[in-house]
Amino acid sequence: MSEEKKKNRPEEEPKEQAASGAPEQEQPSEEAAGGSQEKVETFTVTREQMEQMENLAQQLSALNDQHLRLMAEYDNYRKRTQKEKETIYQDAKADTITKFLEIYDNLERAVSQEGDEENVHKKGMTMIFHQLEGILTKLGVTVMDPKGEPFDPARHNAVMHIEDESLGENVVAQVFQKGFLLGDKVIRFATVQVAN
Repeated sequence: MSEEKKKNRPEEEPKEQAASGAPEQEQPSEEAAGGSQEKVETFTVTREQMEQMENLAQQLSALNDQHLRLMAEYDNYRKRTQKEKETIYQDAKADTITKFLEIYDNLERAVSQEGDEENVHKKGMTMIFHQLEGILTKLGVTVMDPKGEPFDPARHNAVMHIEDESLGENVVAQVFQKGFLLGDKVIRFATVQVAN
């Protein structure tokens, strides 16, 4: 037991010393603790630091401006590419339809020939012509047949001029080739003869 007591004593002695007031750790005094709570730190800024802060503020402003410009450019780019896509589609559509207009003209000439109304071939061409007209209508194509209308250089191509008292001034007297519109866009001008 004595050995056990010896072993336990060294552990107990420091506790007793701490309780009895032997060497204490330094604790901050109340005055020092109270002074730090009431004390307000003030910063002094040198001229160099002020200049550095102003430079940083200018750089931040420049970067912010650059960011806003980049966002605006991207928005414009997005709108422009969207518009270009739509334009490319409409142009490709118009180019494709224009290739078929020669077939339209030939079928129209064949159907408009008089005689042989009961001929099987003429009936077949008439059916094909009406089918082509239906397809063009579904694609948004309208036919311009401006006979008797005032001449419009934005839609008509005048190749001849005649004097005719029965017609007014700048009136389309005859249509040699019909014009076509895709929406509001002219894909083929009407070839016409203009009176007076």
